[in-house]
Amino acid sequence: MPFVEILLLSLALSVDAFTVATTVGVRHRSARQVFRLTFHFGLFQSLLALAGALAGTFFVSIMASYDHWITFGLLSLVGIHMIYTAMSDARTRLNNVDLTRGFSLVGLSIAVSIDALAAGVGLPAVGGSLTLSVAMIGVTAALATLAAMLLAGHVADHLGKWLELAAGLVLIGLGTWTLYSHLAA
Repeated sequence: MPFVEILLLSLALSVDAFTVATTVGVRHRSARQVFRLTFHFGLFQSLLALAGALAGTFFVSIMASYDHWITFGLLSLVGIHMIYTAMSDARTRLNNVDLTRGFSLVGLSIAVSIDALAAGVGLPAVGGSLTLSVAMIGVTAALATLAAMLLAGHVADHLGKWLELAAGLVLIGLGTWTLYSHLAA
């Protein structure tokens, strides 16, 4: 997978982390809270992308003749889910619990990383360095989380929906491009 495609995938996957971190950052902005959320979102994005890629490596030899359809389907489904979520009115409500600790932190980390698990399944099929892909996904998510928490007061309710919508479209576009490049070859 070329660098630009890895970067686009990383950016698209980090939008959930950005959106959630923006929401969390409205109330939780101490240096320790910012570090915890940034570290965990990046770590979970990497680990779940790697888990998906390892599952994809196992199955890629079995389904090499139609892997591009699987990649297209998974990225499109994740993209459609992100668009649906962006268009819905459901928003996370914060209470007095510190969301950067304990089960809340783990739950949020998993929730924002599920897309990385699904996208990771297709990584072995498109080639490229798995190490670079997984690292870039994690680092991009961590940087997006950090930026969101630092800018939380300014973008809390204004950009999250539109960024998630754009990310969904990017994932669908990447899936479509993968399908096109395999069918055109």
